[in-house]
Amino acid sequence: MRLLVLGGTKYLGRHLVEAALRDGHDVTLFNRGQTGQGLFPTASQLRGDRSRPDALAEGEWDGVVDFSGFVGTDVRRTAELLADRVGQYTFMSTIGVYADKVTPYQTEAAPLVGWPDGTADDAFSMDVYGAQKVRCEQILTDVLGERATYVRSGFIVGRYGPDFGPWGQPLAEGRQLDCAARPDQPLQYLDARDLADFLLKVTAERRPGPFNAVSPTLTIEAFLDAWQRVARKPVPVDWNPATDYLGLPHDGSNDGTFQLDNTRALKAGLRVRAAGETAADYIAWIREGNTPPPPPH
Repeated sequence: MRLLVLGGTKYLGRHLVEAALRDGHDVTLFNRGQTGQGLFPTASQLRGDRSRPDALAEGEWDGVVDFSGFVGTDVRRTAELLADRVGQYTFMSTIGVYADKVTPYQTEAAPLVGWPDGTADDAFSMDVYGAQKVRCEQILTDVLGERATYVRSGFIVGRYGPDFGPWGQPLAEGRQLDCAARPDQPLQYLDARDLADFLLKVTAERRPGPFNAVSPTLTIEAFLDAWQRVARKPVPVDWNPATDYLGLPHDGSNDGTFQLDNTRALKAGLRVRAAGETAADYIAWIREGNTPPPPPH
């Protein structure tokens, strides 16, 4: 497959490019060249910004995977530019698109968040993150129809990434771990390698529409136990630290966000490896001398 990757040198994008090159795909990267310089010398490199994607004016691809689409106006510009020269357009979305944060087992057909009144079309902040992703999905449907795929995910765990770095480092170093969450709080995650493989699969197979790319639901305590078991020795846990990096409301007002129905993604070939396997790889990466980037704010 001739694959265009928008982004591709940070975290999940890096995992996807590694998987694509492993599988023999012909990869072209489009990004600003500000991170990951020197990565993937065998891939074609195009330089540019989403607001001025002139470098994408020529070329044809069987599929595109978009990691850098955060603002609807930019996504429309790119989609319209590529519409006649690309097969399937796979967009990295988020579980934050759902309006109902409480009800469990919602499918991809659940109501989505609306656009806040009085907000500029090109606004971007964490307050409108989910709403902008909804706009991006809708724009891609308008421009590409059945050639648009949206993969909605939440916590993504893997080397190069920040999610659960504040767990991985204490476990790798044998010191106290802080976990400001209810032990019974529901959680869904996905190994970055599994998500990368799924993105490639739905792009190559041209599977349209949205997918909840998440694990089955487990509790924070069960997830932590799996991580503890793969460390050299368990570490003490503070369930009431001053800092809460996960940012999960403890009153249940966001519990439904991490109890989504993933049936459609599983039927399309999503693999979900065990939490312990994900933890072992992440902890090993830290013990190799790597430091996770800080969690986003």
